[in-house]
Amino acid sequence: MRRIYIKSISFLLLTGLAAFGISSCKEDFLEPKPLSFYAPENTYTNAAGMKAALVAGLRNMRYEWYGDNPPIVTEHIFSEVAVEGTTDKSGPAQDLNLLITPDAQLNHIDYNKIGWYWYEGFKGIKYANVVVSRIDQAKYTSEAERNAVLGMAYFHRAYRYYRLTQQFGDVPLILTEIQEPKLDFYSTKREVILKKMKEDLEFAEQWVPDNVDKGEVTKGAVSHLLTKINLALGLFDDAIKSASNVINGPYRLMTERFGINKSDATKNVIWDLHRPENKALAENKEALMLVIDRIALEGNFDGGIQSMRNAVPYWHSNRVLTPTGIKGTSDNAAAEINQINKYGRGIGRLRGTWYSTHSIWKGDDTDLRHAEGNWMDMEDLVYNNPDLKKVNDPYYGKNLEMYRSNGTPTVTDTIRNWFSWPHYKLYVADPERVQYTGGHTDWYVFRLAETYLLRAEAHFWKGDLASAAADINAVRTRAQAAPINPDQINIGTILDERARELYYEEPRKTELTRIAYIFAMTGKPAYNGKTYNLSNFSDDNFFYDRIMEKNDFYNRNVVTIHGDRYTMSPYHVLWPIPRNAIVSNSKGQLNQNKGYAGYEKNVPPLTEITE
Repeated sequence: MRRIYIKSISFLLLTGLAAFGISSCKEDFLEPKPLSFYAPENTYTNAAGMKAALVAGLRNMRYEWYGDNPPIVTEHIFSEVAVEGTTDKSGPAQDLNLLITPDAQLNHIDYNKIGWYWYEGFKGIKYANVVVSRIDQAKYTSEAERNAVLGMAYFHRAYRYYRLTQQFGDVPLILTEIQEPKLDFYSTKREVILKKMKEDLEFAEQWVPDNVDKGEVTKGAVSHLLTKINLALGLFDDAIKSASNVINGPYRLMTERFGINKSDATKNVIWDLHRPENKALAENKEALMLVIDRIALEGNFDGGIQSMRNAVPYWHSNRVLTPTGIKGTSDNAAAEINQINKYGRGIGRLRGTWYSTHSIWKGDDTDLRHAEGNWMDMEDLVYNNPDLKKVNDPYYGKNLEMYRSNGTPTVTDTIRNWFSWPHYKLYVADPERVQYTGGHTDWYVFRLAETYLLRAEAHFWKGDLASAAADINAVRTRAQAAPINPDQINIGTILDERARELYYEEPRKTELTRIAYIFAMTGKPAYNGKTYNLSNFSDDNFFYDRIMEKNDFYNRNVVTIHGDRYTMSPYHVLWPIPRNAIVSNSKGQLNQNKGYAGYEKNVPPLTEITE
């Protein structure tokens, strides 16, 4: 079956959506060249063949979290929880006002992955549309089997459109398979797209089962995504219903020890929940949907997740000195005190803010997510440079100190080299490397803790603060954190809890933009006393105000050692449509978002579905 998948995807790549990112091509290249047995008429003959086409969507979904500077980093740096921490060169997305333009480099590990979300989003839609369009070409054992496959395809398409509409706003709506070059796309209004995705997911919710292989689409994942779309549409009762379908289903929060380290009394359930070996266990009832990546699995992601490389500080840098002024730390895996394989060889690319590493933890002394062994502060590391021992430096083996006795800092780059991090989530053993950066692991796409927080948000929008508090406290109680009172609930407290629970998991920019849209749609006052509206959304929005309130890099225009400044503007609530996508769509009109060059050429977006 794996070979069928590979060959059929090769065919899809030849016959799929051709407009995006292609400025010219030869006609013979565009002619499909089916490979005998793997031609569509031979592949899409039964449920297994249809599911093989959807494997491409699962594969591309996985890419969001894996590799060096994965796309999830870009989602985080457009938020209040983190910034791009690379300080020794220009190019990384720090001065957003300067660097984020339609014709800039938008898909590169040394810049950002905005363009990845655009192109991979439409690839995922393309794969889903092949199945949707060909659903009745295959033979099924029952109507239920046919509808389950269609529901899975609907999920994949809705997953991409949910993300695209919160990242880019109005985008083209494509509902059928495209078998030849098409250059006449038009932007469709965001709300129209979301309403269609809601309709599709309500169908999928009826037919997609929960008892599927790990890594496949589950009914719980469908209802979870439907909850997000219901929220995005301002349908709060519907959001409560779809979230409750998950919470009252076969899933549950993991509150007891389980899995590989279950008998290790020094660990706890939070540690267990994020062990690579535990995520796909049958006893883990919290996982709604996973992406699968194993060291011995054919087709695994080359290089693994690299979570420690991306999101752990560059603590082994020569800028981290002892109070005596000598380089204090080492990344030598053969060192007497080997910290590189215990905590990872980080390069500080994703740098948590003071808000996410300190502010949200104040007063939560019992929270397991911030407990010793799960959470790391720089002072928990020790000076392990073997050269210190050679010169009898008194600090060898002692804990790091940020300041000398005279008050001067021991570290010369506090952006990249000195910050705290969630060790329990980012640590992934890496046996393929001498120096660990983060190896192969399954990863949560959706889990039940977020469903509780989504339902809490729906209750908040309806003014039911007691029910919102109950849902938040379900998550907090599992972490042994103090319960929150109903009178403390606002969208800020919900976002705080998401930051504690979902760092490096959730698409933070996507969710912030969704919430900003809700404030603008409803006119409900935010906790900052402001109200917002859709008429000037790109000029004045909750997304920007929240980030300026909490992100101490953007709100103070911090400068890196390389001289680059951290900046952001309200229009970054939506990302720019890549210019080459607009230019290559020569017979249609893709609208540009306000704040970016090309906006002046916009035409009214489509408000009806024409396909």
